[in-house]
Amino acid sequence: MSPQLLVFGDSLCFHGPEGPCAADDPRLWPNVAANALSGQADLVAGIGWTARDLWWSLTGDPRVWADLRRVDAVVLAVGHMDTLPSPLPTYLRQGLRYLRPDGVRRVVRGAYLAAQPRLSVVMRGRPRVLPARLTVSYLDQSVEALRALRPELPVFGMLPSVHRADAYGRVHTGRAEAAAAIASWAARCEVPLLDTPGVVGEHVLSGAGNPDGMHWGWAGHQAVGTAMAKLVAPHLGSGHVG
Repeated sequence: MSPQLLVFGDSLCFHGPEGPCAADDPRLWPNVAANALSGQADLVAGIGWTARDLWWSLTGDPRVWADLRRVDAVVLAVGHMDTLPSPLPTYLRQGLRYLRPDGVRRVVRGAYLAAQPRLSVVMRGRPRVLPARLTVSYLDQSVEALRALRPELPVFGMLPSVHRADAYGRVHTGRAEAAAAIASWAARCEVPLLDTPGVVGEHVLSGAGNPDGMHWGWAGHQAVGTAMAKLVAPHLGSGHVG
C-alpha cells in the first residue's frame, strides 16, 4: 500500500509562481514529496495559517479526525506566517473582512494594506502575527495530541521560510527568534525539521519565486518536496497503514 501524508500548512503549500492552485496540483511540494515516496498527500491549509490554526484544525475539523486514522506521517508545515510583521493585532486585522457595508470594508482594507509596509519598517517588524512562544506552545500541544491518538505516527516540522515581500516592507526581524525557538522545541520533542531556508532561501531571495517575494516558484516547490521526502522516508517502516 502507498504511504499517505497529512500536511497541515499555510499558503506556501498551495501557492505557485502565479498564485493559488488546487490542492491536488502535482507541482505543489506536498504532492512532490508524496510522489517521491510513491504515495499520496492530503493537504489541510489556509491563507495566513499559523501554528494556532493548526491546533484549531486538529481539534475542530472532523475531516482531520477521519484522516488521522489512516495516514502514515504528518507534516506540520506551519510557523512561516507566524513570523511576519502585523502592525494591527491579529484579531483586528482578520476582522477587517467582516466590516460592512462593502464599500467601507474595501476602503479600510485598502488603507491598511497601503500602510502595512511602512508600519512594518517603522515598528521594526513588531508586533508579529504570533509570538515565538505561542508558536512553540501550539506546536507542542498539537504533537502531544497526535502522539496521544497515534503514538507510532511520525511527525515532522519545518523551520520558518524567508521572504523579500514588499507587502511587509521586506522586514523579517521575527524569523531568527522563531526559528531558534522551534529548533529547540523540535530537538526536545524529537520532531525532525526541514531546514526550509537552506532548501529554498536562495530561490526566494534571488527573486526566482513568486513576484510577491514570499511564495515559491515551481523550482522551489520541487526542491522542498524532494527534501521533505528525504526527511520522511527513513521513518516510514514496512508497517505503514496506507
